[in-house]
Amino acid sequence: MANELMFYTYPSCTSCRKTKAFLQEQHLEVSERHIFRNAPTVDELMTLLALSENGVDSLLATRSQAFKQLDIDVEDLKLSELLKLMSDNPKLLKRPILTDGNEVIVGYDKATIEAYARRFESTTANVS
Repeated sequence: MANELMFYTYPSCTSCRKTKAFLQEQHLEVSERHIFRNAPTVDELMTLLALSENGVDSLLATRSQAFKQLDIDVEDLKLSELLKLMSDNPKLLKRPILTDGNEVIVGYDKATIEAYARRFESTTANVS
C-alpha cells in the first residue's frame, strides 16, 4: 500500500464525492475501493489505525445509524473484536479514507487533503 494512494469511498457519500472531485482536479492517480463492496480487512484496518492520530475515534463513525443500532459500548470490546466488527460492517467506518500507507486522512478536510496532495506528482487521474 505504501506510495500508492488508496481511496476508500462510497459514491453516495457527499464527502466522498468532494474528495474524489478534488483528487481528479489535482490529477492524482489513486486506487479506488467501494468501501461497502470491498470493505477493508481487519489487517488493513489495523494498518489504518496505526497511522491515525486519534486511534479508533479516527475510523469509527459513532454518530452513524449503524453504530447506534448496535447499542454497544466500544470500551467493552477488545481491539480485535472492534476491528472485526468494523470490517464486517463497513457502515461503521467514517469516510472517505485516503492513505498512501504512511499517512491516513479520514473524512473531507480540504486543507489537509490539499497539503497531502502536493506531495504526489502524477500526470494522470485514475479515479473512475
